[in-house]
Amino acid sequence: MKITKIETLPVDQWLFVKVYTDEGIVGLGESGAWGFLEASEQAVNTFKRYLIGQDPLRIEHHWQYMYRCFHFRGAAIMGAISAIDIALWDIAGKYFGVPAYQLLGGKCRDKARVYYHVFGKTTEELVQGCIDAKKSGFTAVGHLTPFLDEPRDVPYFKTHASKMADAIDTVRRYREAVGNDVDLCIEIHRQLTPAEAIVLGRGIEPYHPFFYEDPIMPDNFDAMAEVAANIGIPIATGERIHTIYEFEMLLARGAVRYVRPDVCMCGGLTHAKKIAALAEAHHAMVVPHNPLSPVSTAACIQLAACIPNFALQEYPLGENEPPKSEIVKSTLKLENGFLIIPDAPGIGIELADDAQEKYPYRPREFKTRLHIDGSVVDQ
Repeated sequence: MKITKIETLPVDQWLFVKVYTDEGIVGLGESGAWGFLEASEQAVNTFKRYLIGQDPLRIEHHWQYMYRCFHFRGAAIMGAISAIDIALWDIAGKYFGVPAYQLLGGKCRDKARVYYHVFGKTTEELVQGCIDAKKSGFTAVGHLTPFLDEPRDVPYFKTHASKMADAIDTVRRYREAVGNDVDLCIEIHRQLTPAEAIVLGRGIEPYHPFFYEDPIMPDNFDAMAEVAANIGIPIATGERIHTIYEFEMLLARGAVRYVRPDVCMCGGLTHAKKIAALAEAHHAMVVPHNPLSPVSTAACIQLAACIPNFALQEYPLGENEPPKSEIVKSTLKLENGFLIIPDAPGIGIELADDAQEKYPYRPREFKTRLHIDGSVVDQ
């Protein structure tokens, strides 16, 4: 079997990759490069100069060849490698007539617990979102900020005292709204300094968050370790890093208890499985990052199925609503806050034939938030 063609498909705000073979088997993957999908698409075009004519089943070899050939790294490149890798596992599963997870060690579980996205421009909206998620059968909610989802064109300012007090009280309200029947995945989006992160982490400890995600920017692993060492709740991080080497540095420093590899960014299923093994050696759990399309969800579930230290799967808004529900032929089955592990060959999902025509590509808006003094803030 040989690779005959590689096609990039920008759809709405996602980038898909299809890998074709001379036996008629087609694999599907997705890049998680988010705001740099155009660059990721060009990286795929570079890699296909090598891949066309190759045996698609030599997945590890192709991964190493792409990663190590030109010596450069980064989100656009890793998103391209991830999309291709997922597509190759899709081909392998279809070739052997089994789900991709079967080739990665087989099922550890029959269903994967998920957490549901909650958004809101006011605390009241966020609290209601938690209540609604509980009513819908979810036992965990995430993307749950204590700082509100405010517009990026609104200048930011709060005193330290009000920022901390308001955030702590907001988490209290989340907990009181859902009791202990729902786990709270608190998402900070890298908005704090280490000093602020320690204050807030200690302040929300009484409300037992499932994890405290990205309290600071992830660039300095020692700083993340400092925060982890000074609070009593577990840190989750990893969505913005790409390699086993980076995850190992985080784990070795005790800087993370829930690793968050993005299967569409960290090197696909090949590399995500290795990251999970590193986490397992440190008694850390895996919560795959997933802000993308149902293709990403399907790839994540292949990982969730076959690793022993899976904890929770991010389940973004709109999986069963347009446009997401219309760009694929079918979505995964959700029951009482769990996704059922599919038994279809490959990654178990296919793009709709008219996805690209129905939902043309829309580049993400280039806008970040500014402080009232004119400087950049993270949100």
